[in-house]
Amino acid sequence: MSLFKARDWWSTVLGEKEEFDQGCLCVADVDNSGSGQDKVIVGSYMGYLRIFNPHPVKPGDEVQPEDLLLEVQLREPILQVEVGKFVSGTEGLHLAVLHCRKLCVYAVSGTLGNVEHGNQYQIKLMYEHNLQRTACNMTYGPFGGVKGRDLICIQSMDGMLMLFEQESYAFGRFLPGFLLPGPLTYSSRTDSFITVSSCQQVESYKYQVLAFATDADERQETEQQKLSSGKRLVVDWVLNIGEQALDICVVSFNQGVSSVFVLGERNFFCLKDNGQIRFMKKLDYSPSCFIPYCSVQEGTINTLIGNHNKMLNVYQDVTLKWATQLPHIPVSVKVANFQDLKGVIVTLTDDGHLQCSYLGTDPSIFQAPKVDAREINYEEMNAEMKELQKIIREATKTQDILPESEKQRDLTVTAEVSPDLDAESQAIESEVKAEAVPSVTVKITVQSRVAAQKPSLAVCVQAPLAVTCDQFVFDDLEPDSSETVVLSVFLKGNCIPSELEGNCMVSYNIPTELNPEGIPRVAQCNFSLPLRLVCFPSQPSKAANHKLTIDTNKPPVTFLTIFPDFVDPSEGDQANALGFLFLTGSKTTLLASKTSQRYRIQSDQLEDLWLITKELTRRLEEHFKKQNCKDFACTFSGSIPLQEYFELIDRHFELRLNAEKFQELLSERAVQFRAIERRLLTRFKDKTPAPLQHLDTLLEGTFREVIALADAAEENQANVFQAFTKLKSATHLVIMLISLWQKLSTDQVAILEATFLPLAEDTQELGWEETVDAAVSYLLRTCLSKSSKEQALTLSSQLCMPKDTSRLKKNITLFCDRLAKGGRLSLSTDLATQQAAVMPGGCATIPESDLEERTVIPGSTAMFSSHGQITKQKSKHGLSEDAAEEAKSHET
Repeated sequence: MSLFKARDWWSTVLGEKEEFDQGCLCVADVDNSGSGQDKVIVGSYMGYLRIFNPHPVKPGDEVQPEDLLLEVQLREPILQVEVGKFVSGTEGLHLAVLHCRKLCVYAVSGTLGNVEHGNQYQIKLMYEHNLQRTACNMTYGPFGGVKGRDLICIQSMDGMLMLFEQESYAFGRFLPGFLLPGPLTYSSRTDSFITVSSCQQVESYKYQVLAFATDADERQETEQQKLSSGKRLVVDWVLNIGEQALDICVVSFNQGVSSVFVLGERNFFCLKDNGQIRFMKKLDYSPSCFIPYCSVQEGTINTLIGNHNKMLNVYQDVTLKWATQLPHIPVSVKVANFQDLKGVIVTLTDDGHLQCSYLGTDPSIFQAPKVDAREINYEEMNAEMKELQKIIREATKTQDILPESEKQRDLTVTAEVSPDLDAESQAIESEVKAEAVPSVTVKITVQSRVAAQKPSLAVCVQAPLAVTCDQFVFDDLEPDSSETVVLSVFLKGNCIPSELEGNCMVSYNIPTELNPEGIPRVAQCNFSLPLRLVCFPSQPSKAANHKLTIDTNKPPVTFLTIFPDFVDPSEGDQANALGFLFLTGSKTTLLASKTSQRYRIQSDQLEDLWLITKELTRRLEEHFKKQNCKDFACTFSGSIPLQEYFELIDRHFELRLNAEKFQELLSERAVQFRAIERRLLTRFKDKTPAPLQHLDTLLEGTFREVIALADAAEENQANVFQAFTKLKSATHLVIMLISLWQKLSTDQVAILEATFLPLAEDTQELGWEETVDAAVSYLLRTCLSKSSKEQALTLSSQLCMPKDTSRLKKNITLFCDRLAKGGRLSLSTDLATQQAAVMPGGCATIPESDLEERTVIPGSTAMFSSHGQITKQKSKHGLSEDAAEEAKSHET
């Protein structure tokens, strides 16, 4: 049990299923008894008015019936109750009750009882006002400095302040710029009304300004009100608090200090009379109600703030002095003086829990029992301590954020790709212009070891590849059950994909005892698609614009062994040239040397080399792995084709610039189209229509321009996608060539891929060029830097589309130059510093071994010669450029 709970002095529950809010609670000596003992007045939205006179009861005792002085149903919802001097001719206290469309003022009186039931109380209606507008809240006070009486101001839901001089209606004024009603209070010191508008501003209006402003009989401003500037309703001062307010209170506990307190949704403000902030407190909880109640120390004010965590906090200015726990969430809080007890906290909840409590602590009667004295066995304690330390070391040994995967997973997903293409293609709406677009079947099996709820399977392949169905939803899986789906993958877009891989992902829930809904989990697997899906065998081509040579350290392998699906078995081991014709129409040729350990890939397009090169290295590695050969390696000794790579970058960037131009033109034409539309609508709505003056012709012409621009932008978007796909293929190729050239490790290749392939999709907001430029610049500044000056350079924190690609191409060239000089990729700053210190100053030439042979293309008498004599030139960026000449050849 916590010591810091509000001590229950008196409490009760009001009615059944009744609702209460902030203005439904009031504390005052409403019956004018003269004893100074307060009564608790509560009104509900069900129309019940109750008056209580609490008396202390013993713990566990029920509330005495005589504590309820009066209960009456007024048949209309009670929005607010207040006690003040509301009746003329007397300074006695009367009760004002605000309904939605009525204000009633009652006199509460009691007659001395002759029997043991006690005194009898009754209310008498003194007067009432029927309201023309729906009320929201009210405030009262000696408006204008009157003596001995209180006037009432009611705020309507549409922003009108209605002022009543007791039995008569005075005037009404609309608040300027009103949207929604806020809390309202009156400051007698400055004779002004203070509220918080829907603009999240505290606004103060002088009573004199309200009184002399133009009468507001209607919501709209009249012409007289617009012309008479002296009668306009103007605000006295404004303070922007940046949030909505829950309540406002004006207090003045002595003559020196008068403060305006505003309780916001996240902050608590104390303002001076002129609107300046005295102090503010940022609350780390959501408040529900508050009341400033006294000044204990000179210049400070104590405040009670209730919150939605069932806590009641006591603040002295901004200092938290006490915090106590309440049984419910209060919506209204007051401080009252009862019989023999002053400063009782009265709280009311929205469902009618009324409680009178005080702050204090009760001593705990619990005493800890004495512990039996026993001798300590130090040997057992040491053994137990060692065992616990061993468990701690085992638990803290791994530094992974995610837990290690189980040896046997609850649910596994496997994908099996058919070795053969589908006999009947399943391609749907393919854009490829080939005669036949093949498809391949993928069989996916989901096997669950435990009960799995809501399993769903998603299959993803990289565009321009597509699947016949990519989403599957299963029924709940029972333990040791499985589900199998079959789908087909085909080439949908009219370009060559950069990856022949797919991914399956299953999301499911595992129910537990604590969480019947289940814990969400994910299982996934990858699968590789066959090369035959995007190309088929063709006659090798003699001429080609782009050529690559891959060296190996093992004897050459015949194509019949590593490419059985592309080689005609009748040719047997004699086939040393293969042709691959892609579905898009481009061709790539693969040549193998019979005398040396080299392979050549050639094509008219740089990006077409990637898939064949990747497939060649992969199949060679698998072939030698089956033969238990562990030291097989591929190398590349030629020059990196940067110039051809830069042409693809420029093409992609040019299309991105075109996309921006189309977007600007579309925006201009759309603005023009809407402007013409407005003109035409004005003409059509006019009672005396004027001639169109060819506006309809201009509208039609603009519409056609918008449609033409949209079609051109859509076509350019498709071109951007194709250019980005080609750029990704070329980037994959460049990464492979750099890794083979510098013999990079797996970690370094991963850094290369993260640097040059950061985006799965290219968007206009974040493009490939600026992202790669930032990544390459970071590597040049860290692990590939030559001096401390380069490491001190700061990179821009914003990624925006560059004006051109010159900086990017320069950085990529410098990146390859640093690698050629011995630089190594690392994300460790210490290693980068050491690398910069030992990096050699010169740039060695990149040798390329000779390929002296003649390759005979089947079905042709022409001879294809390889590189023989090689002339080396060092470019301005330090890379060697090969000018290869055809040299003497030897018969194969």
